[in-house]
Amino acid sequence: MLKKLVMLAMIIVPAGPVLADQTWLRCGALVDVDEGRTLGAHTIVVEDGKIESVRTGSPEAPNDAEVLDLSVLTCLPGLMDMHTHITSQSSPDSYLRRFTANEADVALRGAHYAKLTLEAGFTTIRDLGDAYNASIALRDAIDEGMVPGPRIVTAAKSLATTGGHADPTNGHRRDLMGDPGPREGVVNGAADARKAVRQRYKDGADLIKITATGGVLSVARSGQNPQFTEAEVAEIVRIAADYEMHVAAHAHGTEGMQRAIRGGVHSIEHGTYMDDETIDLMIEHQTWYVPTVSAGRFVANMAVVDGYFPPVVAAKAAEIGPLIQETFGRAHAAGVRIAFGTDCGVCPHGDNALEFQYMVEAGMSPADALRSATLRAAELLGRTDDLGRLRPGYLADVIAVPSDPLADVAALMDVRFVMREGGVYKTP
Repeated sequence: MLKKLVMLAMIIVPAGPVLADQTWLRCGALVDVDEGRTLGAHTIVVEDGKIESVRTGSPEAPNDAEVLDLSVLTCLPGLMDMHTHITSQSSPDSYLRRFTANEADVALRGAHYAKLTLEAGFTTIRDLGDAYNASIALRDAIDEGMVPGPRIVTAAKSLATTGGHADPTNGHRRDLMGDPGPREGVVNGAADARKAVRQRYKDGADLIKITATGGVLSVARSGQNPQFTEAEVAEIVRIAADYEMHVAAHAHGTEGMQRAIRGGVHSIEHGTYMDDETIDLMIEHQTWYVPTVSAGRFVANMAVVDGYFPPVVAAKAAEIGPLIQETFGRAHAAGVRIAFGTDCGVCPHGDNALEFQYMVEAGMSPADALRSATLRAAELLGRTDDLGRLRPGYLADVIAVPSDPLADVAALMDVRFVMREGGVYKTP
């Protein structure tokens, strides 16, 4: 049903164009993300959705090739955001919308946000929590060429404990609260953990997302208390591995973060109260860190806007939100493995590239910030053989901006050209 609803998005957002047999992109400059330097004019030859070759200068193209003039632009690999919620977006009526939005509303909003994200230059995303499995339907519709959007790797519905950050009935009155279980993503004990992971596999999810601590936007009191036992985390990780799925852990508080790391999760999301001991543990276990500074900055700003958040949420947003950028800076300086992520859906979709500016403000070089959204994100996904570089054999995910992003990362907020797997979705 949801898949059909997402396909209805064709009515309001046309899908990508038919691919030419061969497309030649004449770039004024090209960013080598491995070396962290910007090269001169290059031509990228695209065939069957992949990069056939990358050639110096502007060699003559065959008569039957499509030639796109990007000679005043700088080309670079499509960007990747490793923490989004593509089927929703924060607003003052978000909490009411839980009771008024139907599956169709969620699906069609997701199609709109996917288009915004792709046009912002993000050709691959991880989605870490949805409703109604809408991100699964959206992923499939995009893959089938029904609607435009980024490549989606999705966790579908997040896993929580009873009353935890992703318990879908938090804040409901008693007769609506019920007692949700593994099917709804609520886990208490090892048996529930096994069933919840297997349900996500059955639903079609690509990975598992747990809420290892309290969070900001839920109406529960604590934004940082631990919410899974280490044994529960380890069981989720163990069963997920049977289905070749990684586990991402939302975590703000130190204790819950450490339980998640020791339990074997693949990545920590947010990591607000990460201390030196936790940083050492991250490095020891080679756990990825996805900072989401954008969301922290956004909720901190909105916390002082009267009526934007319920009071219990505003208090947590004001406390937790401003801390993430500083935490990111310390983690980067210590050598923690970092992949780019924004938590867009909390902050507005399409503004994903603001994260680059926040990362640079906190001490990361523009080259490393760009690598976090290309090479490092590909490593996190296990896709280093086809994503994150402009090289022969890689998928033809190419974007172009008006100036050198290694000189000023703000250039990434002005994406003029977008190609995903050889299909052109935005032109100058």
